[in-house]
Amino acid sequence: MLGSRIKQGRVVAGLSLRDVGLAVGLSAMAISKYERDVIKPSSETLLRLAKTFGVRTEYFFRQSAVELTEVEFRKHEKLSPQDEARALEDVRDRLERWIELESIVPASWPRTFALPKRLPAKVDSYDVVEAVADQVRAAWQLGTGPIGNLIDKMEEEGVKVILTPHDGGKKFDGLVAKSNGHTVIVVGQEWPGDRQRFTLAHELGHLVLHGRVAPDLDEERACNRFASAFLVPKGEAIRLLGASRSWLEPQELYMLKHEWGLSMNGWVYRAQDLAILTKAVAMRHWDFFASQKEGANSWREKEPGEPYPKECPRRFAQLVYRALAEDLIGESKAAELLALPLVELRARRRMDAPNATGCY
Repeated sequence: MLGSRIKQGRVVAGLSLRDVGLAVGLSAMAISKYERDVIKPSSETLLRLAKTFGVRTEYFFRQSAVELTEVEFRKHEKLSPQDEARALEDVRDRLERWIELESIVPASWPRTFALPKRLPAKVDSYDVVEAVADQVRAAWQLGTGPIGNLIDKMEEEGVKVILTPHDGGKKFDGLVAKSNGHTVIVVGQEWPGDRQRFTLAHELGHLVLHGRVAPDLDEERACNRFASAFLVPKGEAIRLLGASRSWLEPQELYMLKHEWGLSMNGWVYRAQDLAILTKAVAMRHWDFFASQKEGANSWREKEPGEPYPKECPRRFAQLVYRALAEDLIGESKAAELLALPLVELRARRRMDAPNATGCY
């Protein structure tokens, strides 16, 4: 277990065996032997390894270990194997901390994720995808309005949402996986909030539509349609835009983006899907967006104005502080679970350095 922890810490830190050896004053061969449990590091070496990886020494002795199954990793071809491994090891680390916390604070999740009842066995058109999105909204009692905090709602429904900083320079588009009964969705920590939300809804679409999509439908397109319909129901989109339009004003799209958490580009796609815009008119919007600049990027790459705020999981940190308040854990364990230096945890407990978002 110690060896696998050392390897996990090295991979998450994005370091080679040689890098680690240079940092702690040993050979790459010695680090390799530690990782294979051929030899055990001294206490002093463990301290140096912890400093190199940016973790507490307790990390190496954590007993919980998880394996990710049914992993669906949507990525760009340019994502390197090293970046992919780094992201996966980071997810394992965060999920291990979740599982350990759950063993300390019983019943920390309101429910286990489950699909709504009476979903169609076969999804043979994109109109049916729209209906399925409405079914999920109804089952989750979301009504038809904007979803204020999608991560909060998904966590309430039993999905563990993990934000990782290791997205290979934004070269992966999301990840969904299972682990011992847990359902996990992973998005980039530094992505704009509208991209986080669309990816979360897209990955939810994969969970809901899995095994139901007819062979003549493209599953990725179906999940994109699910995501946009889940974020903005058909009736609301038509009410807001009208049944038919020849042009959508950028300021109009910007205001809708900040009300509904769907990007300006996403609204154009939504309007085309619902035949509010013809394909030709939608193409005029793409051409216009490509010709406009926000800094060095076109509006297709970076939309104008203030970005939609990033979303953030809060439940995990709240439960850690609850465990502290009820003396279920001490400060050292809390710091390890939150991946914080002990001095920073103490400052936050005193509210000298409060974390306004609660995002870890």
